[in-house]
Amino acid sequence: MSDQDILLLFKNGQREKAFKRLYGLYPRIEKLILSKGGSKADANDVFQEALIILYRNLKTSNFKLTASFYTYIYSVSRFVWSDLQKSHTKQQLQELNAQEVQIFQEVIEEKKYQLAERAFLELGERCQQLLQLFYHKTMSFKDIAKVMQFKSSKIAKNQKYKCLQKAKTIYQTKLQSVQSSRS
Repeated sequence: MSDQDILLLFKNGQREKAFKRLYGLYPRIEKLILSKGGSKADANDVFQEALIILYRNLKTSNFKLTASFYTYIYSVSRFVWSDLQKSHTKQQLQELNAQEVQIFQEVIEEKKYQLAERAFLELGERCQQLLQLFYHKTMSFKDIAKVMQFKSSKIAKNQKYKCLQKAKTIYQTKLQSVQSSRS
């Protein structure tokens, strides 16, 4: 069946017959996509997209087929594949950038953790003990007051607050020092 016969099928509303004829071109398009590093699934997607583009163009009144259907579909398939490759490469770069950002954030978190650990170690022994009893052993202020020989649980609570403020100040100072050394 000639290209003109296929065009007539489209014009007469016999799309299914026309598309059946065009599907005969698929093996050649598949070969093209496979030679460009694509898979059979990629070839199928590209061919479908080329047929959709062809059909949209056929529906416009000013479309004229100036080459064979094979040449037209082959050219469209090449462009579709090229666009897919570009978008795939762009997506890979975005994923890589997202991974790099994630790793960078993890490194920053680790550095912050190390700074917090150093700040904790610079606290006095009593503050370290109080914070460990509260956070690690999850003791109540009443029990902490007994262990640390405070007069009341309220004093233990106030001491914990003061220790945290001191640790925060040390941490902020260290963080600013690290940030200014990078500048």
